[in-house]
Amino acid sequence: MKGASVRARRTLVGRDGTDLGERIVPEETPVAFTFDRTTYAVMMATPADLEDFAIGFSFTERLIMQADEIGELETVELSNGIELRMVLGSVRGEQLAARSRRFAGPAGCGLCGIESLDEAVMAPPKIASSLAVEPATVFRAMQELSNHQPVNAQTRGVHAAGFWSPAINGFVAVREDVGRHNALDKLAGALLRADVSPSNGFIVLTSRVSIELVQKCAVLGCPLLVAISVPTSLALKTAEAANLTLAAIARDDSFEVFTHPERIAVHVD
Repeated sequence: MKGASVRARRTLVGRDGTDLGERIVPEETPVAFTFDRTTYAVMMATPADLEDFAIGFSFTERLIMQADEIGELETVELSNGIELRMVLGSVRGEQLAARSRRFAGPAGCGLCGIESLDEAVMAPPKIASSLAVEPATVFRAMQELSNHQPVNAQTRGVHAAGFWSPAINGFVAVREDVGRHNALDKLAGALLRADVSPSNGFIVLTSRVSIELVQKCAVLGCPLLVAISVPTSLALKTAEAANLTLAAIARDDSFEVFTHPERIAVHVD
């Protein structure tokens, strides 16, 4: 199976001349999701944590409600990519057949193949959670995230999605990928497989926040999303509707809260 990174020959050009050498770059390969022998989606992704990817994608796409609804899961490496071959139970299989949507998704794309505008801006699930987080906890999560990004440490070219649990005061899982949506789906799969409830902590992303990332967090039932970069206007509208607290432009010493600030335990003098 391919690794998460590869060595690429390069020529470094500087003011004082050139230098031949190598640089480690992220691996990117087509990953096809097939259900009951029918291809549902093809995503460009980093070929790591693929079982997490299969289960998390299936869940955030609302094809399954729990991990064990996938009866079989086989990872098959082909000459032109990787297939994640899944078999669904009879009820889910019939629902998928009725849906019959196919799409190809590049790494930066999250809503490819949506068949209508209404489907693209579908009302998100409402999140119910009593989570309250101290700002210092968010600062610590932002500070520690880089320690859980081995592929990015090598390549400086992949996104990460991590789940922080206040109960253990640390990350339960962090997943990396060239695609920010893929990283979140891999994280979702890791949490489902470990039977960890996303309602008891928060998700951290190393990317901007667009609508589909908010939708995925809402499907997971995670009450707080923290991101390094900015949110889009539609992401904010969707987070507000989902009762999701969205904090962005986050660093290890500051962040901005855009929706439902009541979950951030700010003490005003």
